Amino acid sequence: MGAPHAAAPQAAAPQPVGVPEAAAPQAGAPVPPAPSQELRAALAGVRAEVGKAVVGQDSAVTSLLIALLCHGHVLLEGVPGVAKTLLVRSLAAALSLDTKRVQFTPDLMPGDVTGSLIYDAKTSQFSFRPGPVFTNLMLADEINRTPPKTQASLLEAMEERQVSVDGEPRMLPDPFVVIATQNPVEYEGTYPLPEAQLDRFLLKLVLNLPEREQEVEVLARHAAGFDPRDLRGAGLRPVADADVLARARAEVGRVQVSREVLGYAVDVCRATRFSPSLSLGVSPRGATALLRTSRAWAWLSGRSFVTPDDVKALAHPTLRHRIQLRAEAELEGVTAESVLDAVLASVPVPR
Repeated sequence: MGAPHAAAPQAAAPQPVGVPEAAAPQAGAPVPPAPSQELRAALAGVRAEVGKAVVGQDSAVTSLLIALLCHGHVLLEGVPGVAKTLLVRSLAAALSLDTKRVQFTPDLMPGDVTGSLIYDAKTSQFSFRPGPVFTNLMLADEINRTPPKTQASLLEAMEERQVSVDGEPRMLPDPFVVIATQNPVEYEGTYPLPEAQLDRFLLKLVLNLPEREQEVEVLARHAAGFDPRDLRGAGLRPVADADVLARARAEVGRVQVSREVLGYAVDVCRATRFSPSLSLGVSPRGATALLRTSRAWAWLSGRSFVTPDDVKALAHPTLRHRIQLRAEAELEGVTAESVLDAVLASVPVPR
């Protein structure tokens, strides 16, 4: 489902067994403090709240939390009707964050996203009118429907957390995360994101169609009166806020990574550059992204250090959009997922 392959962490997940020695803190090294149970419980509560509105997307919610913990952006891919918009709205409500949705269309202009200067006839001066990018969670719906000029208007916001209008930079709120969606099956009239912009997304999540029992549950909720436009009516309440996220991010930043695990993450990324099926492998930026997501996943799992399994769990969502298949490989049925599976199977795991 495009999320970490391991099970989603609970508030008080037990310590994993069989952790490789290379991953654990070395003897004599200062032991970092254990992740706060209070903060982890708060974020586990966010997953439970979102579950009141969205069925069967626990791993996607966990991945979105990882993106928030890493100050990263997310590309959501899925056919229409798999609750992409509802997922973002529910997450914002559970975290008490502001959210705005922009429907990307061929006639959307950069100023429609970032904001623009408006002339005030009364004062004979220009004033800045903020665009929808000035929010905490920005849902860029069908981002591949708008021309490259408008797509590029998000680059500065995503990378620098600011927008410049008339030469003056204006800071965006904290946290700020772009969650962009695109339809994987309809390409007529679309503008595929260039590799440079894809690389700005921390994660790419693939939302599949629900299982039969999950879809029955969706219909049962609607039959009982569930209204996706009324999240409060569904019983969804804020259980965390920006302060909880800020404190959790500070703890994630203290999660230790041994030299051996760093080398393993680098070897996984370097192996993609030599794959005969790929014309473009993972860049060093992708390697740093894998480090960031692995640390967040380790923290959510209740550990103060990263293991090779954390790297493996986040490799697919972190790297799948950073590699480019050769045309002949695509014709042979090779996919980004199969290439990453082969890479993970070939790179030796530190012990």
